[in-house]
Amino acid sequence: MRKVLLFTTFTSFLFIGMAIVKAQKNADDKIRKVLYFNPEVEPDIEEIKEPTNNAFFSAVSDKVSSYRKNKMLRAEVQIPFDSVDQQTIIDYCVNNDADFAIVPKVKYFKVGLGKYVFSNQVIVSMKLFDAGGNFITETDYDTYRKNMRLLGSTENSIKIGTNGALKGILKNLKKINPSSTVDL
Repeated sequence: MRKVLLFTTFTSFLFIGMAIVKAQKNADDKIRKVLYFNPEVEPDIEEIKEPTNNAFFSAVSDKVSSYRKNKMLRAEVQIPFDSVDQQTIIDYCVNNDADFAIVPKVKYFKVGLGKYVFSNQVIVSMKLFDAGGNFITETDYDTYRKNMRLLGSTENSIKIGTNGALKGILKNLKKINPSSTVDL
């Protein structure tokens, strides 16, 4: 009889402990999926689009991998930054099961007299939309003004600009909703 009572007590404590742990799980613990589109590259030169995309998504994947509750989705589509269609955002978010969408733009500085002479400085701009296509926030990061980078590769400038723009979006989100602990 004593063994049965001890076993019953132990199992009841075990089930109560499991119920308490399950009750502590929050709705915010779900993994958020963020859909990133290919950045619009300015000036529109075909030779610089692929290296820009590679550097941009390398920086995004490095940043997103540090957050446990987020998953990066990549759309191989470029959406015009200045004229974003709400229905397009909704369609891509529904088809990819995404919670948010980010539309980026990378603008290179033109330096010199030639047509294809660029500096390694960029401005990375991003717009954040929810799954319903509603605009949430926008930010940009100028690698020359913010970092005063004069030397270094363009790839590193894009990575620094992307990290700065993502930090700016998080900062703006915290201003909009201070109780939110969203990490994109």
